[in-house]
Amino acid sequence: MKLSEFYYNLQKDRVAQWPSKHRDEARLMVLNRATRKIEHRIFKEVIDYFDDGDVFIFNDTKVFPARLYGNKEKTGAQIEVFLLRELNRDNKLWDVLVDPARKIRIGNKLYFGENDGLVAEVIDNTTSRGRTVRFLYDGPYEEFKEKLLELGETPIPKHIIQRPVEVEDKERYQTIFASKEGAVAAPTAGLHFSRELLKRFEIKGIKKTFVTLHVGLGNFRQVEVEDLTKHKTDSEQVIIGQETSDIVNAAKDAHKRVCAVGTTVMRAIETSVSTQGYLNPYEGWTNKFLFPPYEFKVPSAMITNFHLPLSTTLMTAAAFAGYDFLMDAYKLAQKEKYNFGTYGDAMLIL
Repeated sequence: MKLSEFYYNLQKDRVAQWPSKHRDEARLMVLNRATRKIEHRIFKEVIDYFDDGDVFIFNDTKVFPARLYGNKEKTGAQIEVFLLRELNRDNKLWDVLVDPARKIRIGNKLYFGENDGLVAEVIDNTTSRGRTVRFLYDGPYEEFKEKLLELGETPIPKHIIQRPVEVEDKERYQTIFASKEGAVAAPTAGLHFSRELLKRFEIKGIKKTFVTLHVGLGNFRQVEVEDLTKHKTDSEQVIIGQETSDIVNAAKDAHKRVCAVGTTVMRAIETSVSTQGYLNPYEGWTNKFLFPPYEFKVPSAMITNFHLPLSTTLMTAAAFAGYDFLMDAYKLAQKEKYNFGTYGDAMLIL
């Protein structure tokens, strides 16, 4: 398929700037691939579509406050640094994006916070915006990490949520089951789940299990080629344990539903699947890019948000739902005033 096939005209007022008041009370559009039927529900009613023994796979990655604001030495020019990946813990080396990049060169020092803040030295250029920096901090690693967390800001995606970060974002831009720190963007489909809803799952006998995929900015990187087979995605770290594999494979053998919560979970599980369609334990990296046509081997259901035009996440949802069915559903979603984007409403694809 071609990139241009994933463009649609999204009305600006349909992009959510705030989360719903309660996590599980966003709207839910339900797409049934077998009947081509579409239903309109509230998210907490997702439980009505699952039974005892069905399995939900969640991404338990935890977002860290990856956006720092600092000043360049001598000129004092304000600079934004977005922490992407820790390269070396002992040497405090990080891959970062800087903005404005044209002002930052190798050897520059960047200052964050007041007198007891942090100093970083630029030691390499990695891309037009990317740099490698070394943080100059002599104290214990735990103290250094605390400083980063204290100075950092919740990295809500600015191209989607065009407002200042608020206190509530610290909690709401994080799933309730986030536990493994390492993501610079939230696995947004998981944001809709509340503790009350998961308790109701437990009572009904619906199982939950976890994979870890540390979401990077590649999730939001623009596709710049018309031929999707030529697009290269950024690698992201994935961990799938033996217990998760066992739970998912037992559900498949019992002909139970396996629901992937979000495109990040989709990428993780489809990275480590056997030729027989079973999930294997895995620890490593993935640059899996899922777009139509694609035959999914592990999941039989998917929860996802309403994605922006031309996004790789839209392409993954289209691969699972079927391109025509999904694009028709998106037209209906705008007509019915669903909210799109990170803090938007949800879709269940059966």
